[in-house]
Amino acid sequence: MRIIAGSLRGRRLNPPANLPVRPTTDMARESLFNILNNYVDYEECTVMDLFAGTGAVSLEFVSRGVKNVTSIDINNACTEYIKTAARQMNVDNIHVVRADVFDLLKRAYKKFDIIFADPPYALQDLPKLPDIVFGSEVLNEDGIFILEHPKEFSFEEHPHFWQHRAYGKVNFTFFAMKLSE
Repeated sequence: MRIIAGSLRGRRLNPPANLPVRPTTDMARESLFNILNNYVDYEECTVMDLFAGTGAVSLEFVSRGVKNVTSIDINNACTEYIKTAARQMNVDNIHVVRADVFDLLKRAYKKFDIIFADPPYALQDLPKLPDIVFGSEVLNEDGIFILEHPKEFSFEEHPHFWQHRAYGKVNFTFFAMKLSE
């Protein structure tokens, strides 16, 4: 696993083998950021990475110049790995939080420009996640919410649905508060 582009391009992530994660593949991450490049000014963005796992997506955002990233994961080994990787890469604009995503969204007070979520595919509340995110009001008015999910789910009927992309087994659905191209 490596950082695809930006100031950390080529840097490798070597998480412990026992982390309970399913990292977003390099190809899928590259495709995701190719889409975002057309819509996002990274230097003006704040990002929340839900179910952050290895922190690969968080670090990819940092590498591309975002102001700050808040990485959330409930697993202590994951949050410790993200902190270690950030320290090794001299990254100081990642705030790592060990918390249950659903509890955190209920009490969050800060707003973000981009929220990325890569929940466990077997997560029972995965279909409810867009409603929970939009109901929590943590997304800025012009913000984007991106959900990584298995192909069995379709969110095209959701009121904030914007677009869907599939890359092998990886599916990204993009949601926006304000729908525009």
